[in-house]
Amino acid sequence: MMNTLQSIRRFLNYRFNLQEDRADEQVITGSIRKNVDFKGANLWALIFAIFVACIGLNVNSTAVIIGAMLISPIMGPVMGIGLGIGINDLDLVKKGLKNLFVASLIGILASTVYFLITPLHDAQSELLARTSPSIWDVFIAFFGGMAGMVAATRKEKSNVIPGVAIATALMPPLCTAGFGIAMGNWFFFLGAIYLYFINSVFIAIAAFVIARYVKLKRHHFEDIATEKKVNRYIIAIVIITVLPSIIMAYRIVDKSIFETNARKFVAEQFNFNNTQVVSKSFAYSTKQKSIEVLLIGAELDKHVLDTLNKKLEHYRLKGVELHVRQGLNAQQHIDLSQIKASILEDVFNQVPKEDTVHTVVLKTLLEDSTVLKEIKILYPQIRSYGLSKVVLQRTDTLKADTQRMALIRFQKRPSESEVKRLQEWLRVRYGQGDIKVITE
Repeated sequence: MMNTLQSIRRFLNYRFNLQEDRADEQVITGSIRKNVDFKGANLWALIFAIFVACIGLNVNSTAVIIGAMLISPIMGPVMGIGLGIGINDLDLVKKGLKNLFVASLIGILASTVYFLITPLHDAQSELLARTSPSIWDVFIAFFGGMAGMVAATRKEKSNVIPGVAIATALMPPLCTAGFGIAMGNWFFFLGAIYLYFINSVFIAIAAFVIARYVKLKRHHFEDIATEKKVNRYIIAIVIITVLPSIIMAYRIVDKSIFETNARKFVAEQFNFNNTQVVSKSFAYSTKQKSIEVLLIGAELDKHVLDTLNKKLEHYRLKGVELHVRQGLNAQQHIDLSQIKASILEDVFNQVPKEDTVHTVVLKTLLEDSTVLKEIKILYPQIRSYGLSKVVLQRTDTLKADTQRMALIRFQKRPSESEVKRLQEWLRVRYGQGDIKVITE
């Protein structure tokens, strides 16, 4: 047994040892310290990278965004903060924080200028993804920071580019914050800054962990009282930095688990022969969580709804409110034209009508969770969304046309200009020019 454990220990030490090809300590700290300062070439490189990233977000090009990450030097101050905490260098921590603030401010200003002058003002999916952090963003930041710091401690630089993984987490949200300011959308700005802060913290923590793991020499002071004071400052900075991020990360994880369980619940429990799920949405807050499901077809009776509520507990959704919206028909006083009403009657009641326009549903309304999430960011007042492809056939001719219909419910009825703008956005988003919006 002991021989087996020793063999496993030798194997792990051989495979995962970071001390073997570690660079000289002065080389490691020197290269990181050099990149902490933001002036001259570093500053110009950041501005150029910001403009490139903004263009990538603006035209929804992942390749262009990656190109911006390759030239971005923004990882310097963050790595400096992590290294400073790891080796007890309070001056390096202060310097890193100061330069990170300067870099962030300049990055936001540059991106704001770009989005003020660009003729393209629509929020594309790449940009929208940076307004609401998820647990995956935290993982990207943390493991990217680990990879960057490991690469920075090697004698021979590997194929890991230290800045790329870090810029992945920092560049897009910084540009998105500028977009929020330029468009006057504080929801975008706060969401992007929130993501930027979390990513910065976890990159610094990753650098700190690697600095301690490879046993870089910590600073000591001749005066023990001064050393204790400095250590207290560093500990205080770490606690002040880490605690909010832990709380934020917990909320992100909790939200991700809730949404995963909610999606599973809807997928498994809302399987009825004569009733279809048009769309589903999940509302998360620290005080209350809720699931809203929009149904078409035969209405579910109270007994079925009570059973669904009881089954929430089996999906770790105890205390979650379930809102089932159903019975979309003329009795709800939907302000639709005769054609729209005919479409809804065929969809919900499946009764053919002898009207001028006969509508036949080609497919069940398809729920697109990604598009719904994007629309909720653009229009928070939206309650539910669904997309359907239908055939419009006249009774006096054999010709038929296909038409895509987007059914959207608002908490407050939107203006005609907002509906038109939303319709144009959906056409660009789906790449279909025939989408027509039906609002309620």
